Amino acid sequence: MICSSARTQRTIVEECMKWITQRKAFGKPLHSQAVIRSKVAAMISRVESVQTWLESVTYQMNNMSYKQQAAKLAGPIALLKMYATRTSQETAADAVQIFGGRGITKTGMGKHIEHYHRTVPFDAILGGAEDVLGDLGVRQAIRGMPKTARL
Repeated sequence: MICSSARTQRTIVEECMKWITQRKAFGKPLHSQAVIRSKVAAMISRVESVQTWLESVTYQMNNMSYKQQAAKLAGPIALLKMYATRTSQETAADAVQIFGGRGITKTGMGKHIEHYHRTVPFDAILGGAEDVLGDLGVRQAIRGMPKTARL
């Protein structure tokens, strides 16, 4: 699910990049607007952070025994899934803003944006609700804290 979220977010960013280079607003390309570039920068940052975290977890999984994976990676994977679904919802909202009215139509140039925006909330529930996964991640982190840790 995390891989799918990362890939789909990347596809949405690509759609937005295509759109802002071809769409004109007020006689200028949409990408000439600072607010649009800021939204795209946030979208790219989110998708790259999900991708990097995913690659880190994947590397660890490939270099740990099953017992180590179970003991150390359940929490980070839960938190990553929670983070990926939250960032995907933010990316969907930003994409709709960038596409404007076309981002809420089921046909035409904004159809992928509309579909993503409409269906992405389901990802937050499938495979574990965000709040449950967040709790799992924090509980595992607390178990890993040294008993002698003090401020």
